[in-house]
Amino acid sequence: MNGRATRLLALVLALLVSPFVAEAQQPDKVYRIGFLSSSGCPILPEILDPFREGLRKFGYVEGRSIIIECRGAAAAAARLPGFATELVRLNVDVLVAQGTASALAAKQATTTIPIVMVNVGDPAGSGLVTSLARPGGNITGLSALAPDIVPQALEFLKEAAPSVSRVAVWIDLSNPGQALADQRLDAPAKSSGVVPERVDVRAAANLDAAFTATLKQRAEGLFVYPLPVPPRDFQRIAEFAMKHRLPTIVLFPGLAREGLLMSYGPDQAEQYRRAGTYIDKILKGAKPADLPVENPSNFDLAINLKTANALGLTISPLLLLRANEVIQ
Repeated sequence: MNGRATRLLALVLALLVSPFVAEAQQPDKVYRIGFLSSSGCPILPEILDPFREGLRKFGYVEGRSIIIECRGAAAAAARLPGFATELVRLNVDVLVAQGTASALAAKQATTTIPIVMVNVGDPAGSGLVTSLARPGGNITGLSALAPDIVPQALEFLKEAAPSVSRVAVWIDLSNPGQALADQRLDAPAKSSGVVPERVDVRAAANLDAAFTATLKQRAEGLFVYPLPVPPRDFQRIAEFAMKHRLPTIVLFPGLAREGLLMSYGPDQAEQYRRAGTYIDKILKGAKPADLPVENPSNFDLAINLKTANALGLTISPLLLLRANEVIQ
């Protein structure tokens, strides 16, 4: 082979090989995901583990292809707008908002960065989306309260404690998702002979006042919405309920482990796993406006038999069969 042919062959080989070399040298895209947390940072393991799992399903690995930036503080709703602004300034690729207050703060902070909301009470009623089927704007994700969850929880309470007729309803009235969900309580309460008395609880600092108000109401039971208080304060609520012999159901799964009689709510792990599906679609070019909001399909009922026994209640076998978790 003469010199000219050799040079020509080398040029052809270089042209063929160079795209592959360039591709091999090109670093993988690393996406930055903002996490606006109403439960504080670092993200709780029971949230972070399924969230990572949902992302890994699509090949996203923290530290390699994604970076998770968490901002938030437990029971600090007033600081959420500032935390949201911090994440927007980081120019994250997707912003995950935990709970209604976080989602509202995220919506106020940006109209361009895609937002995936998780565990939001009533997205349409809260003004976060136009409708569940066609969200519009830059927000989509997962709702936490299916239409029947409130009357179903009341039914569970009455089945466990049939004699209860006056119930203190602890609710964060500043949370539009809870206020809207609460509208579904009065009709089933009336039909079951229950008189609900609202107690506004917007922070841990309100708990002592809530205890006093509940005693003044002569409540015979507690119906508790998810409250903006640290997990340890649910132990205080459980101690209060036990001391005053108040059968209690809280609309958040897992809290029966703190000593409350029952807890009921959407499968939290599944919510955060499903968030990974939304993030993957958005990173691949989908618009939040075109991704329908999901209502929860799986719910967890937990019953604390130790608490039931201490309250002198006998839980029916049928109700125990419906429970996902029975605490002995």
